[in-house]
Amino acid sequence: MVVKSIVGLAFVFASVLSLACGSAAPAVEVTAAPEGAAIEISELVGQMRDMAWAEEVDAAQALIEQQRPHHDASSPAWLVAASWLGRGASFAERWEVAERYAREAYDGSLALLDERELDADSQLPTALGAGVEVLGRVQDARGDRAGAVAFLDAQRERYRGSSIETRIQKNLLLLSLEGQPFPVLDVEHHLGAPLPSADSLKGKVVVAFFWAHWCGDCKQQQPILEQLHEHYGERGLAILGPTQLYGYVSRGQDATPEQELAYLRGAYQERYPIPSWMSVPVSQQNFLNFGVSTTPTLVIIDRDGVVQLYNPGNLPYAELSAHVERLLAT
Repeated sequence: MVVKSIVGLAFVFASVLSLACGSAAPAVEVTAAPEGAAIEISELVGQMRDMAWAEEVDAAQALIEQQRPHHDASSPAWLVAASWLGRGASFAERWEVAERYAREAYDGSLALLDERELDADSQLPTALGAGVEVLGRVQDARGDRAGAVAFLDAQRERYRGSSIETRIQKNLLLLSLEGQPFPVLDVEHHLGAPLPSADSLKGKVVVAFFWAHWCGDCKQQQPILEQLHEHYGERGLAILGPTQLYGYVSRGQDATPEQELAYLRGAYQERYPIPSWMSVPVSQQNFLNFGVSTTPTLVIIDRDGVVQLYNPGNLPYAELSAHVERLLAT
């Protein structure tokens, strides 16, 4: 079986959209400081982030090294800046640069964990999570996928129960889920119709659409799924829509699980009706198991229950329908 690899799609999604429209990513406007002068660490982090998405690796590296003497290179904020440079270099496949700054973020984070809890700091999880992510990608890019999978698996176990567990799992699955049997979904609660039985899904192509009620990109994806259902629903396509509770409802208002479920079953569906053809299991465990730190995440499963595509991020109709058409024809 030939499995399409899409490692890194989630990381370059914005660039792909830009190229699809026939334009290159815009150059980042860097706020110039007098030669040798310091800039605020928050500004440095912002510039590193913007240059990462624009893949301006050389300019970012020059800036961070010019700023290094002015800042505490062991602080969480500095490590976040370094982690963004690592990510940007990985987007551009500049693996030596990516490894250097991801390693700085990773090792620096581990040193700080000797004296504090990971999630007690708002910036440390960002730095460490990105360090793990990029180091795994570097190892895979150098031809050692088995080693990258082992590294990410060990990191997920090490940080199980923390805020970065789901992020690590996403990166692990980007390397390992395709070609594997689709794991059983957990159903703590459900919206709409009950989850179909495993027997009823046998022989069908399944699209699993992981979404969140606050997610604008998810609302843009749903009409595309409607088109898929209209064209392929009677030919053997099933669409599932797993979601989870987030502890709040509209406008970020805090909510108990009972209140959030009531909102999803009532006020939310008055504005954004959940289609009758999409069963919606509600469980945090599904999001952990499938590494859903990006919404939407789309998973396509063939007639034999084997995952053929794992995609954190949106997909256009043309690409989704091509996958479905191919799998329905086999």
